[in-house]
Amino acid sequence: MGIRTGEQYLNDLDNAKRDLWIDGEAVQGKITDHPAFRNISRSVAHLYDMQHDPELQGEMTYTSPSTGNLAGLSFMQPHTKEDLARRRIMMQHWARYSHGMMGRAPDYLNSELMAIAGAAGFFGQQDPRFGDNVCKYYEYVRENDLCLTHTLILPQSNRAVSAAHQADPYLAARVVEKTSEGVIIRGARMLATLPLSDEILVFPSTVIRNTEEDRPYAFAFALPLATPGLRLICRESFDHGRSNFDHPLGSRFEEMDAVVVFHDVLVPWERIFLLEDGDRCNRMYADTDATVHMTHQVIVKNMAKAEFILGVASLIVDTIGIEQFQHVQEKVAEVVIALESMKAFLIASEANAKMNSWGVMTPEWTPLNIARNTFPKMYPRLVEILQQLAAGGLMAIPSQKDFANPELRPDIDRFYQARNTSALDRTRLFRLAWDAAISAFGNRQVLYERFFFGDPVRMAGALYQSYDKEPAKQLIREFLNQSDVS
Repeated sequence: MGIRTGEQYLNDLDNAKRDLWIDGEAVQGKITDHPAFRNISRSVAHLYDMQHDPELQGEMTYTSPSTGNLAGLSFMQPHTKEDLARRRIMMQHWARYSHGMMGRAPDYLNSELMAIAGAAGFFGQQDPRFGDNVCKYYEYVRENDLCLTHTLILPQSNRAVSAAHQADPYLAARVVEKTSEGVIIRGARMLATLPLSDEILVFPSTVIRNTEEDRPYAFAFALPLATPGLRLICRESFDHGRSNFDHPLGSRFEEMDAVVVFHDVLVPWERIFLLEDGDRCNRMYADTDATVHMTHQVIVKNMAKAEFILGVASLIVDTIGIEQFQHVQEKVAEVVIALESMKAFLIASEANAKMNSWGVMTPEWTPLNIARNTFPKMYPRLVEILQQLAAGGLMAIPSQKDFANPELRPDIDRFYQARNTSALDRTRLFRLAWDAAISAFGNRQVLYERFFFGDPVRMAGALYQSYDKEPAKQLIREFLNQSDVS
C-alpha cells in the first residue's frame, strides 16, 4: 500500500469499530463525526496528506526496501549520519504543523518500532518466534502506514506495592492463561494518548520486579485498537466545540488520553514480542536503543514547542509595546535559551552518532538524555513567561461572537486595539497565548511535558547512575596531587 492519504486514515478509523467511551457513553456511528474526535482526527489526517504534498514528499518519504512503495521516513532504519538528518527533517515538518502540541504524532512510535525491529535479535533470544514477530510487525505497520499509540504505566492504585500485591491481582493488566491461539490478558493500563490510532503497543513499564509472582505482568505485544474485549475509557475532552478563533490549539490538537481495559483479550502468538521475562522487559528500551531514537523524535517536537512559545512571546512584546523593559528582555531571552539548548542537544547527538551493535546508526545518548531531563523543567517556565508577559490581557479577551455583534464591534475595535495592531489581530494573538498558557488544553500540555518520560526524580537518578563521572573525578585527583605538602 505505501503512504496513505488523510482520507484513507479517516475511513480506516470509521471502519474499525472500537469499544471507546467518553462522558459515560460509548461512541456510536462514525468516530470521525464525534465532537470529541472530529477535529483531532482531521489534524492527524493532515499529517498523512503532507506526505503526498509534491513540495514535501522528497523530504518525508523513502522507498520501501521490501515493496518499492513510498514509505514514511520515520520508519527508515538509519545507517549513516545523513540518514539521521533526513529523519529529523521529516519529523520537523510534522512537529511544526502542530507547533509541538501533538505528542503522539505517528513518527514518535514509528521511531520506537524502527529501533526494536533493528534489534530483533534481542527478542529472538527469548524465543526465535518473537524476533520474527517484531520484524513482520514492523514491516506490516510500515507498508500500511499505520498510526500507533502505546501504554506502559500500571494503574495508579497503590504505589507502595508491586502489581502482584495489589488488592486485586487483575488491576494491572496481566497474563491469565496461555492457549494454542495466544495469550489471554486481563486488567488495565494507563495511559494511552491518541486513542484514534490504528494499533496499540502494550509494552513494559520501566521497572518490573523479576520474580515469579511478577512474571504475568511482564510482556510486550501489539494489537489493533478494534480488538474484541479491549476497551478505552477517555477523560473529558478539552476540545469544547469552539472555533479555531476562540480555541486555536484545543480545537485542532486535542489528542485525548485514555485508560486501556483488557476484558480477557486474546493476543495472538504472532503479535507477542516478549512474555513473562521481567529481566528482558526491563532491558528492552536500553538494549535496543529504542529510547534513544524515541528521544531523538521528542527533542524535535520540543524544539518546535519552544519555537512556538518564542514566536508568541515576541509578538506579545511587539503588540503591546513592552520591549524596552529589561525584565521583559530577560524573560524572552529565557525562551531563546530553551530553544537554542534543544537545537544544540539535537545537533550534538547527531554529530556524535555511532552504529549500534544491531547495525543501526544511533544518536549519542548523553545530549538527548540531558535534553529530556531539562525540558520538563523548562516548559512550565516557558508557559509562565507567557502568563507574565500577557498578564491581565489574558483575562480580557473577546470571543468570535463578540466581534460578530454589530452593537459591540465599535467598542471592541476601539478599546481592544494595541500599539501597532488592530483589535482583531491583537485578540487572535492573545487567544492563542491563552490557549497555550491558561486553558485546560494548555495546562494538560504542561502536565504532559512534566511527566513525558516518567517520574523526573527517577529520571535524574538514572542519569546520575549512568553518567560516567570518573574522568571529572580524576581531573580533581590530579590537581590535588599537585599541592605542596611538607
